Amino acid sequence: MWKWLHPYAKTERAYQLCNTLKPWFWLGALGCLSIGTVWGLLFAPADYQQGDSFRIIYIHVPAAILSMGTYVAMAVAALVGIVWQWRTAFMSMIAMAPVGALMTFIALFTGAAWGKPMWGAWWVWDARLTSELILLFLYFGVMALYAAFDDKQQAGKAAGVMALVGVVNVPIIHYSVEWWNTLHQGATISKFDNPSIAAEMLWPLLINLLGFALFIGAVTGVRLQNEIIRRERHRPWVQQLAAQNLDDKGEKHHAV
Repeated sequence: MWKWLHPYAKTERAYQLCNTLKPWFWLGALGCLSIGTVWGLLFAPADYQQGDSFRIIYIHVPAAILSMGTYVAMAVAALVGIVWQWRTAFMSMIAMAPVGALMTFIALFTGAAWGKPMWGAWWVWDARLTSELILLFLYFGVMALYAAFDDKQQAGKAAGVMALVGVVNVPIIHYSVEWWNTLHQGATISKFDNPSIAAEMLWPLLINLLGFALFIGAVTGVRLQNEIIRRERHRPWVQQLAAQNLDDKGEKHHAV
C-alpha cells in the first residue's frame, strides 16, 4: 500500500518532488490567501456581537489549526524516520519545525490581539492559551535538540523522540475548551454538521485555511531542499546540480 512512498526515501527523489510541487503550492497559497483575506476583511458581514473585531479570525483560526496540524505532520515524519530509518523523514521533520513555530506564534499573537477587546486582557492563563504556548516551546525544543548534535542522523532520532512525546499536547489543545471551564470560545468550523458560523463568514475562512496550508507546504519544501543540499553536498548529483546552476547564472550574466 505504501510502496509509492519508498522512492522518496532517496534524497534526490525528495528534492525533485519539492521542485515539482513548489510552484503549485506558491501559486495556490497566493491565490487562496488573496481571495480569503480580502473577502473576509472587506466583504464578510460583521459579527452581531463582536462587530468588525471578529475579522482577526481569518488569520488566527487558520494559524491555530495549522500550528497543531504541522506538529502532527512533524511527529508522523519523526515516526517514519525512527521506524524505517529514512533520512528524508528526519529532514522533513526539521524543515517543518520553524514553520510550525511561526504558525504557533501567529496564533498566540493574534489571539492576544483578539482577547484584549473581548476579555479586557492581552493574556490570561486559559487552558487553550497555555497549552498553545507549550506547543511553541515544544517546537523550540525540537529545533534546539536537533541543533545540539553534530551527527544529524542521531540528531533526527533524538528530536524525533521529543516530537513524538510532545504530540500528546495536541489533543489537549483541541479539547481544552471542553475539558475545562475556559474563556476561549468553543469549536466553530470543526462542527461540520452544524458549524457555529454563517456560510458567508465560513467560506473565506476555509479558503484562508487552505491558503495557509499551501504556504506551509511551499516554505517546508524550500527548507527541505536546503536541508538536503546541506546534508548531501558530497553526493555527485548535488555537485552536478550546483555546477548546472552556476552555468545557468553564467549564461544569464552574459545575456545581460
